[in-house]
Amino acid sequence: MKQGKQNNGALESILDVFSKRRLIFDLSRADFKKRFVGSYFGLLWIFVQPVVTILIYYCVFQLALRTTPHDGEFPYVVWLIPGIIPWFYFSEALNHAVRCLEDYSYLVKKVVFKVSILPLIKIVSCGFVHAIYLLIMLAALLLLGASPSVYWLQIVYYSICMIVLITAISMFTSAVQVFFKDMSQIVAIVLQLGMWVTPIMWEYQRAGRFLWILKCNPMYYIVEGYRDSILYHRGFFTHPVMTLYFWAVTLVLLVFGTLIFKKCKPHFADVL
Repeated sequence: MKQGKQNNGALESILDVFSKRRLIFDLSRADFKKRFVGSYFGLLWIFVQPVVTILIYYCVFQLALRTTPHDGEFPYVVWLIPGIIPWFYFSEALNHAVRCLEDYSYLVKKVVFKVSILPLIKIVSCGFVHAIYLLIMLAALLLLGASPSVYWLQIVYYSICMIVLITAISMFTSAVQVFFKDMSQIVAIVLQLGMWVTPIMWEYQRAGRFLWILKCNPMYYIVEGYRDSILYHRGFFTHPVMTLYFWAVTLVLLVFGTLIFKKCKPHFADVL
């Protein structure tokens, strides 16, 4: 009976998202404009941040440390870009979504407003930036000599994977943030650590006998999926076990996060 209620809660949240999809898109677009249009350089910051970060890692790992992928098929920077672009989206969306209830406290206090869609507003807003990053990435890789393939279309699949994963985590973190203000700082620290334990700047083969621990990280599936799609032209169906594991973990996190959010929701307006 209890399990049925949990499943109904998750299903209700999915239906809320579908029924409010237009509102989510409009609020996400407004959030996107607010973040960039008001600044002096505007949308230029979208290009500056990833380019500077990639240049730093290029100088450190390729020029200073002479790092090269083990297969030697691609230069380090070409190998790095498809791994770091999804992480930009993951980290930015989580950092913004954890504070979404505070940012939209005036909406939380409205009785008729579906509060459960607020994390998605931040996620979709960051998704606009991710879409721009993807276009920049594909253009850069073409200039650097990467070969286009039909497998590039799998980026859509892996982006959906990431959106569901971010939603699952942010449903929990945003609800806890209302009562425990340090949650946003914890998320930021975990993301800093997560970037180094995810094979973004280094190859997963270096993990050796600890590789199985590395694979427990859901972002391992997405980062390697981006590289498989863009560089190695491999389909996600070539990793059935990892695919099943990723979706099992992500859906469990989604049900858990939705349940916590639903339990905390009646108290949001009082605390905010």
